[in-house]
Amino acid sequence: MLRKERFEKFLNYFSTHSPEPETELVYSNPYELLVAVSLSAQCTDKRVNLTTPALFKRFPDPYSLAQSTSDEVFGYIRSISYPNNKAKHLVGMAQLLIKNFNGEVPSTIEELVTLPGVGRKTANVIASVIWQQPTMAVDTHVFRVSRRIGLVPQTATTPLAVEKQLMKYIPTEQVHKAHHWLILHGRYTCLARTPKCDVCPVTEICMWYSKKIKA
Repeated sequence: MLRKERFEKFLNYFSTHSPEPETELVYSNPYELLVAVSLSAQCTDKRVNLTTPALFKRFPDPYSLAQSTSDEVFGYIRSISYPNNKAKHLVGMAQLLIKNFNGEVPSTIEELVTLPGVGRKTANVIASVIWQQPTMAVDTHVFRVSRRIGLVPQTATTPLAVEKQLMKYIPTEQVHKAHHWLILHGRYTCLARTPKCDVCPVTEICMWYSKKIKA
């Protein structure tokens, strides 16, 4: 099966069965999503969603967060992975949002990555979810699923390489949705250690499954 055909079948299935996928992070505005995504690095969305209500109540906007200290923020996110670094980054991020962007979350990747704690993956998520820009955030799920199925070649060994391959084949208008399809498929079906191939709807196009059956 050609890679183009594999992409077409993957996109056709999910656009039909999950036409409006959404992030599982709970937020009510761009600032809250930026904080939540920053906290989600190497941490589950479930844990982040348990942590952010109290955090957002205490710091409802960048201005209140910018006036705080990393020690205070740490108290609210201690159950999150790497709380010390993330607390420092959140305060610094809020301060730069005010200084450079009038307290508003910027819309471009170039501007977003200037914020403390905001790497390319986080910036891509914000641009995709908030602004519906054609950006592909490659987290562990996207990286694993796209390589396992065969959407990208095994020679794509870095997140950036995977991102470029996915962007090459996914239509611009579907990129922000495909990001969620890959994440959710990896989170609930194509698990890292024990993929649920018996209930997977796309085994027909999966290179890993094909090799498993032939083994």
